[in-house]
Amino acid sequence: MAERYGVKFEPHIPLELGDGTMSYVDVFRPDVPGRFPALLQRTPYDKGSTGSRGGPVDAIRGAMNGYAVVIQDVRGRYSSGGEFYTFVNESDDGYNSVEWVASQPWCTGKVGMYGVSYVGATQWLAARANPPSLAGIAPGVTASDYHEGWAWQGGAFELGFNLSWAVGPLTAANWGNLSKRLGLSQERLNEVIYAKDNLTEGYLHLPLEEAPDLKGGLAPYYYDWLAHPEFDDYWKSVCIAESHATIDVPSLNWGGWYDIFMGGTIDNYVGMRRKGATEAARKGQRLLIGPWIHGSAPIDVSGQFNFGTRSSSSVLDLPGIILRYYDHWLKGEDNGVAEEKPVRIFVMGENVWRMEDDWPLERAVPTNFYLHSGGKANTLNGDGSLSVDAPGNEQPDVYVYNPLDPVPTQGGGLCCDPAFMMSGAYDQRPIEVRPDVLVYSTPELERDTEVTGPVVVTLYAASSAVDTDFTGKLVDVEPCGCARNLTDGIIRARYRKPRQPASLIQPGEVYEYTIDLWATSNVFKKGHRIRLEISSSNFPRFDRNANTGGPIGAETRLVPALQRVFHDGEYPSHVSLPLAPRG
Repeated sequence: MAERYGVKFEPHIPLELGDGTMSYVDVFRPDVPGRFPALLQRTPYDKGSTGSRGGPVDAIRGAMNGYAVVIQDVRGRYSSGGEFYTFVNESDDGYNSVEWVASQPWCTGKVGMYGVSYVGATQWLAARANPPSLAGIAPGVTASDYHEGWAWQGGAFELGFNLSWAVGPLTAANWGNLSKRLGLSQERLNEVIYAKDNLTEGYLHLPLEEAPDLKGGLAPYYYDWLAHPEFDDYWKSVCIAESHATIDVPSLNWGGWYDIFMGGTIDNYVGMRRKGATEAARKGQRLLIGPWIHGSAPIDVSGQFNFGTRSSSSVLDLPGIILRYYDHWLKGEDNGVAEEKPVRIFVMGENVWRMEDDWPLERAVPTNFYLHSGGKANTLNGDGSLSVDAPGNEQPDVYVYNPLDPVPTQGGGLCCDPAFMMSGAYDQRPIEVRPDVLVYSTPELERDTEVTGPVVVTLYAASSAVDTDFTGKLVDVEPCGCARNLTDGIIRARYRKPRQPASLIQPGEVYEYTIDLWATSNVFKKGHRIRLEISSSNFPRFDRNANTGGPIGAETRLVPALQRVFHDGEYPSHVSLPLAPRG
């Protein structure tokens, strides 16, 4: 059995950043003489909080297991000086912080990093700077691109996340630091608290760029995200996905099927596995995904659904998995980490963990399931169907998208205020009774059918507008009718060509749209049905498309759009599902 140590706690130690700004760290380390590898967490969420000291690796557990655990308030947050601005300082500050930790008399010179969400971003951005002492990272529930899959998705502004994150965790929670730097009043704090407690008002406010809640220097980055809808230099300068080939550290990437950054978790694993700067970095990649929502210690319940006791991160012992990973990479232990399969996924429906050789699964076969109807697929009571048979001469389905009455968000990968958006798996039937939601379902399945891997919708559609949105959602329908969402996505018409400048559409003309639903792993049990929903809004998760084609942040006028979805021999709309052989 490995030696266990007593713990020495050293709070609020100054750490000077490269430009002279003073940050502060708390250190938990073995209470014995000697040097130990270090685990560094660079957080915007208060180094002294229970969450920061617990999280995916409990600081005391880490120190007891022979690590010096260092928790730092990043620039401009809580105890640390300077001005916080999302992402831009984390590479240089991360480099300086890693090397400071490595130089301490209690450190062996090897440093790993850990943490979730933005704390995952601080890891990737530090790794991007290639500090010599960084030996590994363990980023959880985080992204690979802070444009696509963080602030924006498919060309739509991630309004629900962006506003709730900026108002709550980034502004209200850091008020002591902000008020000291900006000289803010109690009245201004009251206004921010009101905004946090009444987010629906903020979601509905038009124009988006004039939302008052974060003005006055509280969160200038929020308005900058909105002002940069395209992948320009603002986003390129902090993009992780475009830096995979220069990053030289192994990483343990973990996330959840219902996490808002699930796509980025997978992209980081795949990108580093293929392009990492060294063989050790490529071979050292690991991917772990549970049936989890966004958070540092996910439980067995996601939304309305219980995936079983063994799905919980605590029962899985996620902290132990991370420490074992670092025992190999930071301590050099031959503990089997190097030989094990690199991918561990939770297969929903069957509700089991499974090890895999890689991602995507080589044995999974992308299979097209085509949309069918007699032109009346509206609502779950319509005539929409889904099958592997290609469509013939079929009538298009028609609905009106009215941004004054958008389809409400019902679960999914969300953050950061459950009072206004509950994340996870929810029964979609309240959504599927709306006439602006098209519903396509297979017959009851004759055998268990596993879908594991990327899910993509190819949609042929026309609109009466010059710009609009189309959404897709994959759903597992039980014999009782309960419809559990699995994964979803959106595409904005003007951004139908990825990484290209905005291009409006011609009203009435048919276009091909690709809706990336990211990925899932689910066994549709015998007697269940596979369902696809198509609509044009998912609000407030995504901002409402005004349908006018104007600048997204400046829109004040909302107009309805008549949408036509085609599924015939010329326009075979379909969803591609990776079917994994059973037995």
